[in-house]
Amino acid sequence: MDAAKIRLSPEEAALVLQSEWILTKNRVLQKVMQLLGALQEAQQFHLIEADIVLPAEVAQTTAKISKGENYKGLPYLVLDQPRYFNKENVFAIRTLFWWGNFFSSTWQLSGEYKMLYAEKIIAAFSLLKEKGFFICINEDPWEHHFEAGNFISLQEVTADRFETIIRDHTFIKLSRKISLEEWDTAVERLQEIFSVYISICRN
Repeated sequence: MDAAKIRLSPEEAALVLQSEWILTKNRVLQKVMQLLGALQEAQQFHLIEADIVLPAEVAQTTAKISKGENYKGLPYLVLDQPRYFNKENVFAIRTLFWWGNFFSSTWQLSGEYKMLYAEKIIAAFSLLKEKGFFICINEDPWEHHFEAGNFISLQEVTADRFETIIRDHTFIKLSRKISLEEWDTAVERLQEIFSVYISICRN
């Protein structure tokens, strides 16, 4: 590549001379890490208080917070709790912070865990619809955006279609998102979503 052709746009040239915006970004991400840490503690307390019996291998795996710089070009942080991943079987309640977009809370199941909880989730359709949940209709379980073709609102599906999606897909993903503008109440809102998942597990 001809180096002479690698040019910055005026906007890029202005940004590359500044450091404060990167430092501000780093401070924000540190606060997101702290927020997810507080959420992890709240979720752990809820699991103990609910006295829920999860599959042993799920219960024995500790929570994990991870981060990255490039989900569709933007930084993100993820809290997985509870979590268990192998090639065939997944049980995860995943909280995602996606820069410029949203917080989301997603319950993902596949393999033996899908079989274990599918009937309980089907029975909870009315509750999930009332609470504003979405269900994944994508064939790829690792996409987290809410654009067309990935998640669909339960307000738009019947109980019969919901059941069909649950039974026909190789995995289940239920999710809700929260606006980043709701930062001040995000932990409480995400904890409310988490409690719905746990109540379904208990039923």
